[in-house]
Amino acid sequence: MQNIYPETLTDQETLLHSMLAQGPFGTIFGVSQKVFDQVWSNLTDEDGNSALYISMEIGAELDVFNPVKTFLHQNEIVDSNNPLLSSFVKKFLNGPFKLPNYGGGLGVLAGDTLKSFAACKIPVAAISLLYKKGYFAQLVDSRIGQISWSMDWSPEDTPSLYLLKNPTYPDKPLYIEIPFFDEYDKTVMAYAQIWMKLEINENMDFFVPEFLLDFSLPESPHWIRNASNHLYDSSSEKMKAIQRRMLGAGVMPLMDILGLTAKRIHLNEQHGVVAVLHFIAEYLVDKLGPTYQTTLKDSDILEAAKEVANKVIYTIHTPVKAGHDRFNKSLYAGLSHTVCRRILGLLARDKDNPSLYNFTEFAMQVNRAVNSVSRLHRDVTKKQFPQFADKITAITNGVHHLTWISDAKAEVFDSFPELSNWRQNPGMFIKAESLLKNKKFRTSLEQAWKQDTETLINYVNDMLVLHRHQIDETWIDPPNFLSHLHEEDIPLIPTVFTIGFARRFSTYKRADLIFDDIKKLTNIITSLDYPVNFLFAGKAHPADEPGKSLIKIILDLQEELYERSNGLAKLVFIPNYDMSIAKMMVSGVHAWLNCPKRPLEASGTSGMKAAMNGIPNISILDGWWMEGFHDGKTGWKFGLDTPIDAEPLSEEPAALLYEEDSASFYELFPQVLKEFYDPKYRAKYIDRCINNIFLNIPIFNTHRMIAEYCRNYELNLAPQLIKKINNFQKLYTSEI
Repeated sequence: MQNIYPETLTDQETLLHSMLAQGPFGTIFGVSQKVFDQVWSNLTDEDGNSALYISMEIGAELDVFNPVKTFLHQNEIVDSNNPLLSSFVKKFLNGPFKLPNYGGGLGVLAGDTLKSFAACKIPVAAISLLYKKGYFAQLVDSRIGQISWSMDWSPEDTPSLYLLKNPTYPDKPLYIEIPFFDEYDKTVMAYAQIWMKLEINENMDFFVPEFLLDFSLPESPHWIRNASNHLYDSSSEKMKAIQRRMLGAGVMPLMDILGLTAKRIHLNEQHGVVAVLHFIAEYLVDKLGPTYQTTLKDSDILEAAKEVANKVIYTIHTPVKAGHDRFNKSLYAGLSHTVCRRILGLLARDKDNPSLYNFTEFAMQVNRAVNSVSRLHRDVTKKQFPQFADKITAITNGVHHLTWISDAKAEVFDSFPELSNWRQNPGMFIKAESLLKNKKFRTSLEQAWKQDTETLINYVNDMLVLHRHQIDETWIDPPNFLSHLHEEDIPLIPTVFTIGFARRFSTYKRADLIFDDIKKLTNIITSLDYPVNFLFAGKAHPADEPGKSLIKIILDLQEELYERSNGLAKLVFIPNYDMSIAKMMVSGVHAWLNCPKRPLEASGTSGMKAAMNGIPNISILDGWWMEGFHDGKTGWKFGLDTPIDAEPLSEEPAALLYEEDSASFYELFPQVLKEFYDPKYRAKYIDRCINNIFLNIPIFNTHRMIAEYCRNYELNLAPQLIKKINNFQKLYTSEI
């Protein structure tokens, strides 16, 4: 690296210079040269002692976790005399901080997972696609409902995101070539440039790189460029298939050009399973030679699949049918080589429709380990895939505690020696049990909670006022009834019991469940004379008309709920849900609502994020809540505990059990309200909050989760890392 140190440096300038590193593909900021060299050496070492994590989406926005920005603030660094360093400092301090490369929980989980890999110093690299127009931005109109439009964002302006350069021609981007094939095996070449985003840990002494393939180049065919615009573009089945192929087919060329040597390939869902297809084809070429097509037998393919399976770890995330990719064989004939289609014909058979390739079936076939994302989901998955039941295990999801615990509550945790080192070790929260009767801790926690609630409610009130003023300025009809009232009637009050619901709007998640009998709900509220705020947020996929209808139902209920309750119940929808809104909600509400049809919620990480802040859950006994409920110590359950068989997996409207499960909620709800409001029961409510801290944070964190994944990776780690990972593994064993 060129010497950039002048004769004398201030302490701040010295710190900044220590945060600059030169890699083979350009200059990066945020870690030292020593750290960069060590990480890159791990990922490119010939022993292959690393893993590659493949995900269709990765959510890791910098406005909820940004160690570099935090470091600059702590050291009061606002600029530099060095032009290069100055540009980095300003970018990291001022953003933009949004990376719209995710659509929901799957992507946020991926980001949290990579942050914990970085914190635990596990040699992992990730690969995804870069979407030039992101997922979509959500506008909500009370008359129309959800309106989606393309997002404009600038990767080149985003901190921690770097366009890799060609080492031979440093002023030019690094490109990879990825062949597509038509039905005659004629090559159609696509081209991608590579962006690298760094997931830097809190101590800035390790990072995990995410490599994002950007196919939006003029050299690529127009249909490839179109597919690179939007995450989960479902304008056609062909578009979906192209996107999946762009991700999976890019893995080997990326590894080759960067020198990545990972011997473990982790599929975060089956979206990237085309990579496995290409590993099998590579094995066949190596064994049989370049003319292998003329002698290829089915037994050769099965042997190759068995060998490649030793590399692959597969995490399945949903029992919902729409979450499993199936593509028509005739469609796929125009995208892939004859040999690839032959491999799929053997390994991706769909038992219900022989004209389809089933990519979940393929991922289930070729792996060394397959896991569901909760214990209940494991049981459901075994029912769905009985032929693979013996190898399906559970690794229950977690969330990155440093991302989701609010600043106010983190300050409380920092001030009690019983929780020392909680930032590095979420297992320390087990010791919070000793604080259950500690008056100072209980008071401090409530004060921090009040601060978080005020932050959330102030945000919502400001939003309502803004929407009210927009009535005369735009064509948009505000999405909230409260914005139509006189301004003095608008404000929500932070001391009012506030329930949060925020997730993807899909029919099985039943966002409108608790409003099924609005008369019964409002009678409960008025008879007890307890006010309630209901805060809802989330997006429906633009092609999901039933999901969009659910949003419209929520909007249409607001006035009736308000009038029937004499103003005691206020329902607000927060548009354009993202990670920063999520963090305000999971830390500022008083209870987190989850009401899917059991057992279709495989995990449900939003409830874990609430638990990280001590927030009790009110939830159907589904997904992670089966494990996090702890016999009622951490919240409440409602709904039918239906057995796990074929019928409950139905998503048909008539089978969604609205009447039964809403009746169960109405029976429970008075108890919840009394615990919050009645001084006689308030202590029990706070007990539930602290129980969440010591019972659920040690379990439902991604440090523990990735420690369980390390068992499947079987990497050769340094002794100190093995000790750390073993300690996290001891926190909880998902598979029992």
